[in-house]
Amino acid sequence: MNIAFFGAVGLGLMVMQTIVLPAFAWFPYCFDLPIILVLYLSMVFPSTGTIAAISFIGMVMDSLSGVPFFFHVFSYCWVYILVQLFKQVIFQRSILFIVFVSLLAVAVQQGLMLFIVFLSHGHQGLMALDYTRLVWQLALGGLLIAPGVWWLGLVRQNTMVMARQLGREFIKRYRD
Repeated sequence: MNIAFFGAVGLGLMVMQTIVLPAFAWFPYCFDLPIILVLYLSMVFPSTGTIAAISFIGMVMDSLSGVPFFFHVFSYCWVYILVQLFKQVIFQRSILFIVFVSLLAVAVQQGLMLFIVFLSHGHQGLMALDYTRLVWQLALGGLLIAPGVWWLGLVRQNTMVMARQLGREFIKRYRD
């Protein structure tokens, strides 16, 4: 049930990121939406299966977006590692932890993008970048990722409760 739920959420976020949002004028100021799912998985499921799921999400995003391959895989894995490190220091259920990790996740992706621009275009490429867009992405990530992670947890909890009730009703109906 978890795999189906997270698969549907991941697919929905990826479709929003790659198909729906580019039609809007403010799209360049938006952060990477699947980072919400990556952060939720990193905080709730600290296992090797989570790394495989995050890598799969990254590979799909790499193939759908126009960034260099392994950009999303690399950034999502770094976000997972950083979440695991900071979970040991800060209480993971606090809103400060989620906001801090959200800002860190967006900053990791921006840092990797700056590094790629530097490698491909040198100093001239870095000078030509619109840094206000990076600041907006960081601000929107800090404001919207934490409620997104909270919402994802709430939807998952309600979905699991409904699935259990449906299962009980199904068993009760067909057992008699």
